[in-house]
Amino acid sequence: MKAEVFVTLKSGVLDPQGKVIARSLRALGFEEVRDVHQGKYMVIDLEGVAPEEARKRLDEMCQKLLANTVIENYRVRVEGAEEGNS
Repeated sequence: MKAEVFVTLKSGVLDPQGKVIARSLRALGFEEVRDVHQGKYMVIDLEGVAPEEARKRLDEMCQKLLANTVIENYRVRVEGAEEGNS
C-alpha cells in the first residue's frame, strides 16, 4: 500500500526558502504571489500491515525521523485509512 507524508514548517517559523521562492516568482512576473511556504512530500510503499497499523507506524516514523516536530507539522495519508495530522 502507498502512504503519503506531507511535512511543513509550523506557523511562525521562519521559512527562508519560501521567501526566496516568493521573491523569485514575483521577479518572473507573478506579482500576485504574496507568500510561499515550502515543505517536504514523501511517498512510502508499505507491505504487511493493515491501513490503521500503517498509520500508527508512519506516525512513529515522522516522530523519529521524517519531521522535526519542534518546528514542523506533518500530515499522513494512507490508502484505506483516515487521514491524520500532527
